[in-house]
Amino acid sequence: MPGFSAKDVQKLRQLTGVGMLDAKRGLEENDGDMDRAVTWLREQGLASQAKRADREASEGAVAVGRSGDMASIVQLRSETDFVAKSPEFVDLVTSLADLVAARGEAAIDERSEDLERLKLTLKENISIGRVVRVEAPADGAVDSYLHLQAGRGVNAVIVAVSGGTAELAHDIAAHIAFARPAYISRDEVPEAEVAAERETVEKIARNEGKPEAALPKIVEGRLGGWYKERVLLDQPFVKDEKQTIAKLLGPAKVTEFAQVVVGD
Repeated sequence: MPGFSAKDVQKLRQLTGVGMLDAKRGLEENDGDMDRAVTWLREQGLASQAKRADREASEGAVAVGRSGDMASIVQLRSETDFVAKSPEFVDLVTSLADLVAARGEAAIDERSEDLERLKLTLKENISIGRVVRVEAPADGAVDSYLHLQAGRGVNAVIVAVSGGTAELAHDIAAHIAFARPAYISRDEVPEAEVAAERETVEKIARNEGKPEAALPKIVEGRLGGWYKERVLLDQPFVKDEKQTIAKLLGPAKVTEFAQVVVGD
């Protein structure tokens, strides 16, 4: 039996800011002596993690995982792009994405010890960001796009389509990576958001001195441009701007998409 209790582990965590496993190891290495455990953790460079945890983790990397009909995105955050580009960092986020695709979002908790170890090795605040998992429809496919920068993923997209192929899903994922829509169709945009924009563009048109009779047409035209910035189906396809995504899809439908970008 260890010469310390769960309360001792909790107290050491509060004193040093380290994770549960490190606190337990600190007490084990020092026969349950709290003061010696604190010193030992500091000597190992672990106790300083408490200060690092307060620093903003605005950099990082994203990775895409695939397993059968499942696709996933995992975001791993860091403070600097130097750390985010390191092989250890990229390897971890890649393996996490594969794990989530194969076993679900909760499986990521199984790698908490590896995450703590990476914090110690790289001496930086590192944390899990967004975790997404998407399944292909029974009559369709799921595919992804990952934009790389200096060897790490910085912009990841997964798209599920019904009545379409993996190639179609990939083309739309590549489009989303650069066009960054927020919604699939117009009916997904909150009514309050549309009403506020309609009021704004109408005021702008009035301030420009546009004729009263022309206002409805002008407002609808400007709203159309506003929708193109936000709604996937309204957007011109980046590879061929003569056709919209709606036209590219034909009878197929985008049932779900997710995008995770480093820094957002």
